[in-house]
Amino acid sequence: MFRAKRADRIKIVWWDGSGVCLYLKRLEKATFCWPRIGHHRVQLTPAQLMALVDGMDWKRVRTVPVRPPEIVG
Repeated sequence: MFRAKRADRIKIVWWDGSGVCLYLKRLEKATFCWPRIGHHRVQLTPAQLMALVDGMDWKRVRTVPVRPPEIVG
């Protein structure tokens, strides 16, 4: 992923198995919630990535463990 200086654009480059794909999105009235610029990597879950692409605060997305039902039938 790449970010613009103004943080209103995002570019995602990924390999889909047959070639390279480029995804670009620009927000008109808001900015993406990016971590501070540094020399570290940030790993995102698929849910956090979707929140980032939608312009939401991805740091607030948490997975909730789901327990299987105890009684069936």
